[in-house]
Amino acid sequence: MRRIVLVSGSSNPTLSREISESLDVPLVNPQLRRFANGEIYCEIEKNVRGADVFIIQSTCFPANENLMELLIIMDALKRASASSITAVMPHYGYSRQDRKVSPRSPITAKLVADLLTTAGATRVITMDLHAGQIQGFYDIPFDNIYASPVFLKFMKQNLPLENLVCISPDSGGVERVRHYAKKLNCDLGLIDKRRTAPNVAKAMNVIGEVKGRDVVIIDDMVDTAGTLVQAAEALKKEGAQRIFCCATHGVFSGPALTRIAECEALEQIIVTDTIPLTDEGKKLKKIKVLTTSDILSKAIHRTFNHDSVSSLFI
Repeated sequence: MRRIVLVSGSSNPTLSREISESLDVPLVNPQLRRFANGEIYCEIEKNVRGADVFIIQSTCFPANENLMELLIIMDALKRASASSITAVMPHYGYSRQDRKVSPRSPITAKLVADLLTTAGATRVITMDLHAGQIQGFYDIPFDNIYASPVFLKFMKQNLPLENLVCISPDSGGVERVRHYAKKLNCDLGLIDKRRTAPNVAKAMNVIGEVKGRDVVIIDDMVDTAGTLVQAAEALKKEGAQRIFCCATHGVFSGPALTRIAECEALEQIIVTDTIPLTDEGKKLKKIKVLTTSDILSKAIHRTFNHDSVSSLFI
């Protein structure tokens, strides 16, 4: 008889626990220890022979530690004769390095794909992948889950839809924003970013009518928040009223939290729990966190039962 096993990495224990409760499947916490020199040791104390195992681990900060931990857990499971090993990565680290941007530079997203496959992954599930073409780096099944149902539910219940405009922070995100605008039956626009000179801040030009309108900027991640703050200020100058932001992955590295706190133009930023907030981030009232446990639980359940995952978004 087939059986499912949930294994939690150390990067996002709260999300792992919520998924476990949603599926009513006990959570296995692998015994992870560090040797004196920092090397990671892992031992799976539960029998997983012949089981379909799902490892929940975001490769967020510290990305290298979390990625290495994921690889070591998978190797332990493979050697323990697990039937299948699915890496559930709510946030996929190194996804921005998906192509060569200069001579003699790496394509690290492909390297991570090779590492995961070699370590024993038979399937990967992630959420709002930064670059969709990364799916082509894999020769195993790859499911890119969307956070849009989570955001759309929140927006319909909490944002002023009758006067709303969905804004893409760059040209690459227009397709994503078009999906939201269609579901919300509202207008859309975008920010045209241009560098005025090398190493000089980007000039922001707003394409679309935002004067006297409420605006929501939609993106897949917020890292240092520099672009987000500039976009919010450009929209304010064009006459936008209330400005919100929805971003799946709240990376919030470097000066991000300070920039968000000091940006008067930005009223609220809504992120998901694919990356856990730091204690400092939890104190910032501008940030609202939505859980993805329900949609990830359904994706895991449907994968285990060989049902359609894409039907979650239709």
